[in-house]
Amino acid sequence: MTKKILGIDYGNVITGLSITDSKQIFAFGLNAIPTKKLMSFLSLVIDHEKIEKIVIGLPKTLKNKNAFIEKSIQKFIYEFHKKYPKILIERLDERFTSKMAFDTMIELGFKKKKRKKKIILNEISAIIILQSYLTYLKKKGENKKK
Repeated sequence: MTKKILGIDYGNVITGLSITDSKQIFAFGLNAIPTKKLMSFLSLVIDHEKIEKIVIGLPKTLKNKNAFIEKSIQKFIYEFHKKYPKILIERLDERFTSKMAFDTMIELGFKKKKRKKKIILNEISAIIILQSYLTYLKKKGENKKK
């Protein structure tokens, strides 16, 4: 069984999660959960889904500086790595993912009330982060073939 990749849109309150299919081609929404429950939720997912790697959004400002939440993300990465030293951790610039997620919600016809739900926004953002990473890997692989 091929291992999967987990995508994380880390938030102070809510964290969005996505997961790949077993061939690591597509990203799907997994859940959006309270960040304080993230580690316990991940322990269930990692064992059940055979996760080999996680991709965590790297929040940057428009001036290419680390966003304020990066300190919390670094703390999470440290704790995660202590618990799961064999799982690779990748970072991906997540600028504009929230905007892209919001635009996606509009395109999908979500009503205004539903678009205000941060849980849905975080999950879509996690999908965008992970799918962007998969696209990056594919392009990188194609460049090696040339």
